[in-house]
Amino acid sequence: MANTDAELHALSRHDVWAGFKQLTPISLFVVVFGLAFGLAAAQAGLDSYSIMLMSGLVFAGASQFASLELWGTHVPLVPLVVTVFAVNARHLLMGATLYPWLRQLPPSKRYAVMFVVSDANWAMSMQAFSRNEPGLGILFGGGLALWTFWVLGTWLGLYFGSAIHDPVSLGLDMVMGCFLLAMVVGGKKDLRMAIVWIVAGCSSMLAYWYLPANSHVVAGALAGGILGALWMEKQN
Repeated sequence: MANTDAELHALSRHDVWAGFKQLTPISLFVVVFGLAFGLAAAQAGLDSYSIMLMSGLVFAGASQFASLELWGTHVPLVPLVVTVFAVNARHLLMGATLYPWLRQLPPSKRYAVMFVVSDANWAMSMQAFSRNEPGLGILFGGGLALWTFWVLGTWLGLYFGSAIHDPVSLGLDMVMGCFLLAMVVGGKKDLRMAIVWIVAGCSSMLAYWYLPANSHVVAGALAGGILGALWMEKQN
């Protein structure tokens, strides 16, 4: 039975709690990366308050790690802002894709949801929407799970981070990539989607090889997003 438009745009406590539980397993791996960030940030000279504030308010692991590379006695503010924007530019397209589902929410709820949007809960919620199922609970509840475990991991990193010196050596850096790849493989399959992903991937690789650091994120997102916007999906 198809869900009504009201059901697809609903955001109840039950839906949020269900989304929280659904993304808790993947969130457990986020603890390890939060731990690594807490340790790295402490070694870079940031105080505990600033580290916890950054994880709580920014909630963007890749850009937080990138900012540590520029951290020092004299912080280059403009390169720092540009780097963080480049790494997180994909959120512009995420917001655009989510707008049809968020527009009926009050502004307070809408921006509360967007605060915790990340790759994992965005991908899972979009899959739910593509199946004509409610996805806002996954988006918000799953985001709260990811945020909670990221902040928890950061705190653990400040005090116990020395226990894991190199998460990459354990293969933990591949967890999120494999998860998102599974979302892509399990999503809708047609010629349009295949070409969009190919164009986005090729654009990202070319930018990675020939353009400044982190620009591949913007290039891939823009190339795929523009093609998807121009090549509209046929409606039944």
